[in-house]
Amino acid sequence: MPTLYDAARCPFCARVRIVLAEKRIAYEPVEIDLDDRPASLYAKNPLGKVPVLEEDGGLVLPESAVIMEYLDERFPEPPLWPADAAERALGRLLIEQFDRRLGDQYYALRRGEPDAGEAVERSLAGLDALLEERPYLSGRDYGLADIAYVPWVLRAEARFGVDLHPFPALADWRDRLLERPAIQPERELASVR
Repeated sequence: MPTLYDAARCPFCARVRIVLAEKRIAYEPVEIDLDDRPASLYAKNPLGKVPVLEEDGGLVLPESAVIMEYLDERFPEPPLWPADAAERALGRLLIEQFDRRLGDQYYALRRGEPDAGEAVERSLAGLDALLEERPYLSGRDYGLADIAYVPWVLRAEARFGVDLHPFPALADWRDRLLERPAIQPERELASVR
């Protein structure tokens, strides 16, 4: 059984928890206090960041995007990438561009930087425009690109009161995702500080 070094408040960990739930993979969680990271975490990831997935055979993987891809390849059912190669490539590109498209703006808002709220709104408007063209960030079907973004959208709402009403396609996407049992628990965890 894999072990997940996890932190409830961490949206990067949320990505991995969602994939594990979608794949119905049992795992042993090890909760990490992000304010007092143990030395054992640094032995698994020299950067001291979570998530870290550890397999029984000795494989240790940090970085949520890498872990998500690994789990989808190792446990192919249900698939979390579309069958269409172009849609897979565009989804991977969205994950690669995450920091520029939403992450940097979200963390600026979390730090209380001036104009960060407007930057988050511009980022959400960009996601809304993408979702006006297709039902999911991953393409025609739900998948890893959606999983990569939803933890931050939920946290922006829960922690900072970001309103999705000006972004109807994004709000509809969020609502569709919250119907999924793998994502429902993350709504509660989104408010954990």
